Amino acid sequence: MDQTLTSIVLATMVAGVLSIVAAAWLSLSVLRHVVPQLVGLSAGMLLGTAILHLLPEAVESGADLHRLAWVLLGGLIGFFALEKSALLRHTHHHEGDGHHHHAGHDRHAAGPGGLLILVGDTIHNFADGVLIAAAFMADPHLGWIATLAIAAHEIPQEIGDFIVLLNAGYSRARAFAYNLISGLAAVVGGILAFYWLAESRQWLPYVMMISAASFIYVALADLIPDMHRHGRGRDALWQLVLMLAGVALIAVLTGSRHAH
Repeated sequence: MDQTLTSIVLATMVAGVLSIVAAAWLSLSVLRHVVPQLVGLSAGMLLGTAILHLLPEAVESGADLHRLAWVLLGGLIGFFALEKSALLRHTHHHEGDGHHHHAGHDRHAAGPGGLLILVGDTIHNFADGVLIAAAFMADPHLGWIATLAIAAHEIPQEIGDFIVLLNAGYSRARAFAYNLISGLAAVVGGILAFYWLAESRQWLPYVMMISAASFIYVALADLIPDMHRHGRGRDALWQLVLMLAGVALIAVLTGSRHAH
């Protein structure tokens, strides 16, 4: 098997499957202490990966800058439209996490059977697989950085979805199994994107620009507003420290990669 494809499969397994396993474990253990920290850290990692690495990588490819700008703008608007249509769903809160929702909040949020959450997660995971594949095909090191950023975001998201499904009446085993199947969509997306981009590498900078749009949108429209809602006083300072730590982590891990 091609080494790049092998890395893509392993990375999408980490982002799409292992993150779900970690989320299920955290949901039943140290949940309330971990979620706020992961949200702040992942916001910094997503922004750092997008602005410090994905955007420069796309620009340095030599692709037309005006087209890249339009793709970035279209990606941001497109993700907004997906979220408004409820196909892109991010949940970082649940009953008992200190966010003071009324009893039964998650049962109401899940809707009938939580099907919409599972559909949205599957689409989201498939897209993550495509983004990871594009990053690996540009630079294997960047691929692992993108995987780390995605996994850091997926864990708090999957924690929220797991709790919502439990409160909607799913058993633990059923909620875990459905989330696991949804996570495999990342592997499928990564494999399909690898073969597509291998034949059409001229599209790679534009896919990377969409990746950057995805990371920026999730951080600014989802994670940071969540931090604003649930951070006061010292918590707000701690959130800022964690976000800066996420950016610093990405900068340190890839500090020497853009010397080309």
